[in-house]
This record gives sequence, structure tokens and C-alpha cells, in this order.
Amino acid sequence: MSPAEVGAFLDEQRIVTCATLGREGWPHLMPLWYVVRDEQIWGWTYAKSQKVVNLERDDRVTLQVEDGEEYHELRGVMVRARAVIHRQLDVVAELGKEIAVRYGGGGIGEEATNAIRAQAAKRVGLQFVPVHVASWDHSKLGGVY
Repeated sequence: MSPAEVGAFLDEQRIVTCATLGREGWPHLMPLWYVVRDEQIWGWTYAKSQKVVNLERDDRVTLQVEDGEEYHELRGVMVRARAVIHRQLDVVAELGKEIAVRYGGGGIGEEATNAIRAQAAKRVGLQFVPVHVASWDHSKLGGVY
């Protein structure tokens, strides 16, 4: 996919699988809701989650977003990245609000904003700085595999 196609694909999809490395070197895979900011994927999660513990030890992460059922429909994006963990309440709350707007389908009011801020106190923002991006779109193969 072209960079523009990758951007459009990430905008239309809803779940990114986040792979971190556990203490013993085994991959730890977890789904995240996300937003894209300046061509970087951002998510938020509980500060005490296993993925955060793993990222505190080793900031390398692989992200994958995929779509399709039949072979000729398969498409996706894989990003090798370095994770930056954001703990500042205002940064995390703003990210939470952005995610709520994206997944809730519209604007949010003061009550929801206050609830997000309360949640943000227990969460961190995850910024994934790309090192390498790979993508695929089997519909472009024209039936020739």
C-alpha cells in the first residue's frame, strides 16, 4: 500500500494488536483501540498492565492491523516501533478523549470528559514511533498468487 493507502486503512480500522516482549522473551499480544496522530499510532491502557511493564523493560513493539476474510481480501499494516510511555495527566486525558470520540462516534460532553479524566489518572498514553512499516493488500494481486 502507498503511504496514503496505509493512512486511510488505519483510519477505517478499529483494533491494533500490540506485541511486546515478556520477561522471558515470549511475545505478549493484546488488542488496543487507537488513534493516529501525525502518522503515529497512539493508544492508552492501564499503567499497571502487563504491556506497560514489558515496555518499561524493553520499548520495542510490533503493531498489526489487519482486515479480510478470504485470501484475495487480506490486507494489513505491520509497524515495528519504539514505544514512548506518557504519564502526564493532561496528555493522557486528552488522548482518552480522542479515543472516546473516535470509538463513540461523535463529540462528548462535560460529564464524559470528567469521567475520562478520572480514568486517565490510572492510565498511560502509548505513542508508537515507527521504525519500519510493512503493508499488504491481496486485492492488488489480481487473482495471481
